[in-house]
Amino acid sequence: MKNIEKIPILHRLGMHLRAGAELVRTASRFKSRILVSNGGLPVNAKSLLELLTLGAIYGTVLEFSADGDDASEAIRAISELLRGWGKSEK
Repeated sequence: MKNIEKIPILHRLGMHLRAGAELVRTASRFKSRILVSNGGLPVNAKSLLELLTLGAIYGTVLEFSADGDDASEAIRAISELLRGWGKSEK
């Protein structure tokens, strides 16, 4: 089953190395194929190098899509992680 959600980057430093690594760890817990895009070609959310190529700064809205048996759980976990970034920055 495929799930799609648009999630803003709320970390004031954007998608930097440490935040990207945290996202990769979260995405890698799931069997589903997880892709992310900022309007261009989608990249693998389980690859730190590919994530960093997005150049996602604070406020960028990324579109995450997950396809597989645990797709909805994957999208939920990623959404909670990214939305939590804004709360921890205050």
